[in-house]
Amino acid sequence: FLTLAEPTKPMMTEATKAGFYESPLIKKSFPKLQILTVQGLLEGKQQALYPDLGRGGLTFKKAQTEDTTKQNKLF
Repeated sequence: FLTLAEPTKPMMTEATKAGFYESPLIKKSFPKLQILTVQGLLEGKQQALYPDLGRGGLTFKKAQTEDTTKQNKLF
């Protein structure tokens, strides 16, 4: 969540209640809801925390390979 004003204490409490995401690839927790300010981002004091998705393997399951040795010939 990006805001112009500093987050209030109730906002931070609600963000904490949202829980954490446990990355199965790197075994690290990330807050599900993060409250960042525009000023904090521009000054480099804040940044969003998220798993490195460039490693892959988290979004799609691999397709099963088919055994072609058991197929009959067409002609």
